[in-house]
Amino acid sequence: MNLSPEWEDDDRMNFMFSAFKENRDVNTTDWDSKMDFWTAAIIQSCRQRGSVSINLQDLNKTFQRKEKIPLGLSTVIQTMARCGKIQRESEFAASVDCGWVSWSVGMLLVKPLKWTFSTLLGSNRVPLEESFVIFELIKEKAAELLKVYQNSEFSSCCVVSFQELCTLSSDICADESTLCMALLQLQKDKQVIVSLHEGEKIVKFCQPGQERVSPVSDIDIGIYQLQRSEKLLGERVEKLSQEADRCKEEARSLLREGKKSQALRCLRGRKRVEKRADSLFAQLETIRGILDRIAQSQTDKKVMQAYQAGVAALRLSLKDVTVEHAESLVDQIQELCDTQDEVNQTISSGVTAADEDMDELEKELTALLEEPDVSPAVLPAVPTNRLGPTGEQILSSLPAAPRGPLNISTEVLEEDLNRLTLSEPGSPQRKVTSPEKRLEAAQ
Repeated sequence: MNLSPEWEDDDRMNFMFSAFKENRDVNTTDWDSKMDFWTAAIIQSCRQRGSVSINLQDLNKTFQRKEKIPLGLSTVIQTMARCGKIQRESEFAASVDCGWVSWSVGMLLVKPLKWTFSTLLGSNRVPLEESFVIFELIKEKAAELLKVYQNSEFSSCCVVSFQELCTLSSDICADESTLCMALLQLQKDKQVIVSLHEGEKIVKFCQPGQERVSPVSDIDIGIYQLQRSEKLLGERVEKLSQEADRCKEEARSLLREGKKSQALRCLRGRKRVEKRADSLFAQLETIRGILDRIAQSQTDKKVMQAYQAGVAALRLSLKDVTVEHAESLVDQIQELCDTQDEVNQTISSGVTAADEDMDELEKELTALLEEPDVSPAVLPAVPTNRLGPTGEQILSSLPAAPRGPLNISTEVLEEDLNRLTLSEPGSPQRKVTSPEKRLEAAQ
């Protein structure tokens, strides 16, 4: 067992192994500290061992240190019971309404003991062999058992024998008593039912989709017996097959030794074994066919239930719906659609009447396209970086360029040019008589 580091501290352990004060109020801190230590140690030791119950005798052996046993474990058990953390096994089993006495004799304490918690704290009145179940651990163990069953090959079988369940839970339940405690918790949670059938304990688990397990019915017993027969016949057929192979090998060995007559007898025995195996295999196939039909009937039953639920829901949804009501709605929808079409047609015709005649607009567009495109002459840009000072003066003295249409006669232009003279202060005057010469002088 993995113990806490405090276990190696002698001073600390001397305090923990001492008895509890009769009055907790004398030193509340020390009293609670010691109680918390032993409560955690007890739960940890049981979890590591895979157990869900304790008794004072086992605890004294488990926590013995340097030939000393704790003196306050009896007080710890009484306090844990008073706080609702533990309960006597017999009381816990009796609290489950399952007829536990009939299937748990020999594993649980049947005869209740006259022991109460009215004894003074610190007195060793707890019986050494009285077993107590720890609620925290038993709930964990029950959840583990249910998970193991759901992930096993038996999950398709709602009824399982107790011996098969013992084999299945061997890794999580330390002993048969632990398995019984876990089953009692599951039965208390309405997840399993444990009952007796012909002296054999059988366990029925809650199936997926069910909130609680249903009682064991005759159908469940019949299916369980068929599954048992299938398993037994399968094992018998397998043994007969192995026996037939052994007869064949023995006949081959005798034939090599020259014992032909003995080899023939082995072969005859092999034929008889194979014949019995074939007969059992036929019976096995019949049982499997019955199980398949039962499984199919269960599926059909679920389908029929789904159909019934669907019919009920459909009837409820169509409660206020009639054929006359539906026809009236369709007529109203058609009338509204006709009204909408009329409104759309009226709006479209009104817009067309307000517009101008399309033919006249098309003629006007054609006339516009036939008119000549008169665009203003594009003159080259006047260079400004090569004129110099004289050129700038010339440009500043020129009149503004006309912006209207160029319909002036040649005579008027020549007369205007004759009147233009270029004169600078201190330089002789010269007359430009033609546009070509004027451009050459400007350049």
